[in-house]
Amino acid sequence: MYKVRTYNKISEKGLGLFDSERYNIGEGLESPDAFILRSQKLHDEAFPDSLLAIARAGAGVNNIPIPDCTEKGVVVFNTPGANANAVKELVVAGMLLASRDVYGGMNFVQSLTDMDDAGEMAKRLEAEKKRFAGGEIAGKTLGIVGLGAIGSMVANMGLELGMSVAGFDPALSVEAAWRLSSRVQKVDNLHALLKICDFVSLHIPANEHTRGLVDDEAFAAMKPGGCLINFAREEIVDPEALVKALDEGRLHRYVADFPRPELLGRPEAILMPHIGASTAEAEQNCAVMATRQLMDYLENGNITNSVNFPQTRMGRNGGWRITFANRNVPKVLGSVLSVLADRDINVIDMVNKSRGEIAYNIIDVESEPGPGALEAIAAAEGVIRLRVLPPKA
Repeated sequence: MYKVRTYNKISEKGLGLFDSERYNIGEGLESPDAFILRSQKLHDEAFPDSLLAIARAGAGVNNIPIPDCTEKGVVVFNTPGANANAVKELVVAGMLLASRDVYGGMNFVQSLTDMDDAGEMAKRLEAEKKRFAGGEIAGKTLGIVGLGAIGSMVANMGLELGMSVAGFDPALSVEAAWRLSSRVQKVDNLHALLKICDFVSLHIPANEHTRGLVDDEAFAAMKPGGCLINFAREEIVDPEALVKALDEGRLHRYVADFPRPELLGRPEAILMPHIGASTAEAEQNCAVMATRQLMDYLENGNITNSVNFPQTRMGRNGGWRITFANRNVPKVLGSVLSVLADRDINVIDMVNKSRGEIAYNIIDVESEPGPGALEAIAAAEGVIRLRVLPPKA
């Protein structure tokens, strides 16, 4: 029986997919095969030797020590796209709030507690409403930085709202390109995008290449009076450059899911408490995707949507299944195949994939590999983690 330790509150719609006859699910389980979590920080937690995989019910994995996991052969999954619609809808709300002073107008209405005459209130509102006038987003240009699962949905949504849409993504995948409307203008670099857009929405991860990406130079390149929307990661925007751009009036509005102390009280900053993916539907979608990916790995050795291992899938072809992770160096796979050949273990099918410094292999064999064969494979230079799965019932 597989044991899966849970952290945080995971949607029952996801956890309910685990077969109770094959899985033991719960908090604090000893010697778990896997973790499933949302925002639980694992950097200071000791991983048990039994741990094979971690499934993050969400896109960001800042709370997981990825290099340590890779070194131990622990596969880390996330759920890209599962919360995309929730974030897309909040981006729409952010653009509307930035275009028209809805929030200011609502606060003004709520401040009229000294008035008890509806007619007088109507006159007051009619006289004051021009203070909260704004513009429409139709006809404006929306720029998307990052055209993945969320960015492509935001881009297509912008078109549906009557906006012109431009996008910049140097790592645009074929899959993402298929999701994207042909009416989205492709721009070659960030500064070229910033120059032409009234709204710019960020949808990229935080890494060594993107931290502080929106800096003084980027703000200087922006179309004056533009609006920056950040529902991606706080670290992408340089905070000092942001405050300077707001102080100088170059940036009309900053809409973000990541409040900072220096932004509080500023009417140009529309800040939300990190609620981009906080919908019941998104939490369910993330939990279902995380659960399915985890089950497929534990039962079949297949890897989908891992942040540290290559995507590797192979249908079950009968027989026993050997999976192993190794350092991406020459001769490892050859050494393993030699072990099998020396013991007359026939290979039915196999797949080998690599990602950076790590490689992953799935090998289906006709007969059960004995302890001697498994010990020899585990001892092969470069092998990090070895598993054997019995034939599917």
